[in-house]
Amino acid sequence: MLQLKTDILVVGGGTGGTAAALQAARRGANTIIVSEFSWLGGMLTSAGVVAPDGNELAALQTGLWGAYIRALQQQQPEGLNHSWVSLFTYHPRTGATIFSQWVEQLPNLQWIQGQIPLEVLKQDNRVTGVRFAEYEIAAKIILDGTELGDLLALADIPHRWGWELQKEFNEPSAPAELNALTERYPVQAPTWVFLLKDYGESAQAPEITPPPLHHPEQFIGAWEGYGAKKFLNYGRLPGGLFMINWPKCGNDYGEKVGRLVESPAAIEEFHKEALWHSQSFAHFIQTQLGRRYGLAEGVFPTQDATKSAFALHPYYRESRRLQGRGTVTEQSILPIPGGCVATLPRNGRGEASPVAFGNYANDHHYPGVKFPLRPKSMRWGGRWTGTPFTIPYDALVPMETEGLLVCEKNISVSHIANGSTRLQPTVMNIGQAAGMAAALCVERNCQPQELPVRELQEALLQDSIAPAAVVPLLNLPPEHPEWLKWQRYYLDNPDAYPMDGNCLCRSDFSSEVEVGERYEGTLRRLKEKGYLLQLKDRTAAKKSWSLIALRPEVNQKLECCAEGQEIAVWGNRNFSGGWLVVEKLREIEREGEEKQLVPQTVGRGTFFIQRILKGFLRKIKGLKLRK
Repeated sequence: MLQLKTDILVVGGGTGGTAAALQAARRGANTIIVSEFSWLGGMLTSAGVVAPDGNELAALQTGLWGAYIRALQQQQPEGLNHSWVSLFTYHPRTGATIFSQWVEQLPNLQWIQGQIPLEVLKQDNRVTGVRFAEYEIAAKIILDGTELGDLLALADIPHRWGWELQKEFNEPSAPAELNALTERYPVQAPTWVFLLKDYGESAQAPEITPPPLHHPEQFIGAWEGYGAKKFLNYGRLPGGLFMINWPKCGNDYGEKVGRLVESPAAIEEFHKEALWHSQSFAHFIQTQLGRRYGLAEGVFPTQDATKSAFALHPYYRESRRLQGRGTVTEQSILPIPGGCVATLPRNGRGEASPVAFGNYANDHHYPGVKFPLRPKSMRWGGRWTGTPFTIPYDALVPMETEGLLVCEKNISVSHIANGSTRLQPTVMNIGQAAGMAAALCVERNCQPQELPVRELQEALLQDSIAPAAVVPLLNLPPEHPEWLKWQRYYLDNPDAYPMDGNCLCRSDFSSEVEVGERYEGTLRRLKEKGYLLQLKDRTAAKKSWSLIALRPEVNQKLECCAEGQEIAVWGNRNFSGGWLVVEKLREIEREGEEKQLVPQTVGRGTFFIQRILKGFLRKIKGLKLRK
């Protein structure tokens, strides 16, 4: 057995573990990451979830998550806007290549593949190392980046698994008592993702054979209410590929999911059944939609070519969860009454303590069961998006155990709130924060419990390669010249954090660019801040497109536009979702003349006054027309 020693050891090559290792090494710490598989990235690559959810808005694309999106855009010429479930879809091998390239750029980051943790070494109350089949690695700080929180169990660190009742955290969506649902599904159901391919209308794709355990009747009605085309386009990728991660009568699998925290034999049994379940669904799709569709070839690295369309492991939505110094509950992720954002968390010293954020809606998966949850969504930029919320540093830190941080879905979070914190961009943000915290602990020769949270926040904000926001401000993209100023301001003054998520920053900044094609037409305002562009080009096959904005300047211009206004937009169309992502917008006052829309301010007060005045003028115009 080879014995190694390092500053920081990251166990697990998932989304959070990969981000943690990259950030720790970029900070200068000698780092080792040990992964089970030959790809890094977890949910984003080896688990096949290549249509990530959340943190779509430009202001939320910061840190390693923003850097990852930009790298994907550079390496995928076809663009990322192909499906209707996400604005970012890509080939999983492209994502794995990016992470591999980033690792290769860091001489102080060693990557060991094909190992799983077998034992956690401890001295008194401190974690000191981890034993694998071929290695024993000692480290000053160890991070649990495993998919199921394996180190928490191996080190006997207090953790949770499954539901909490309402009396524990007073969460509005938690059950009052244990019931049939909590017994059947102690955690959310995983999914074994696979990729289909469109082989062409006249082609014959290889036949998908049914697995030994095959019950096609359970998939009946999978795309009812959607249609086959929309079902496939849910996870459309470039090159005629489709990511199949379908919740309705699809490949979610949660039968006896408790086996995932039992013996290795029980885990292997669950994995075999989950894989067969997805193979069965693939066979069902082909029998229903024809041999035009078959399993994609050569996607994931495997010795069995017939399995190369299936992800390397399941997409786990939940794991063991640390009992940390602070816990994220449902109240932590819900909007402020009357507002659009969640409150900023504080630690026991009253300091604002956010180190990562997300904004996805609270999404739970229990096959065959509808589970009601308190809504946490809002309309922004012509599209539904989730309430922005933050993750406090204390959720990454054990109550007492030293030498360890968590950096995956295993943070200190309730079962209910995990439905929002588990999403890929949030976990990547968590991993970056944990990696930075570990590096700072090595620099200061201190334990994670002793690290000042403000020092961690400053390090994230001022990282030289991928600076990461810690406070979600919807109108403040990372390239804004006042970005750092306002991040610091709300950390110093958390009570001033605006309920609508918009700060009073400079209004003369614009990051609009003429990306994509130019389109002209008439703007139609729909209910709930929706927007439709009726094209001027009468020869276009599709006459109307929903408009979506990710940039705050474009969103505010859409809000300022009057019903029936002639506009020109630059952007990219998505045929699966029927929308056009707008990168730039101009009013057309008369033929041949364009007017740049400039909101008077991007702060709350004056902007609302502007909207009131504009609405008043529209009413006057309407009265004149009726006369």
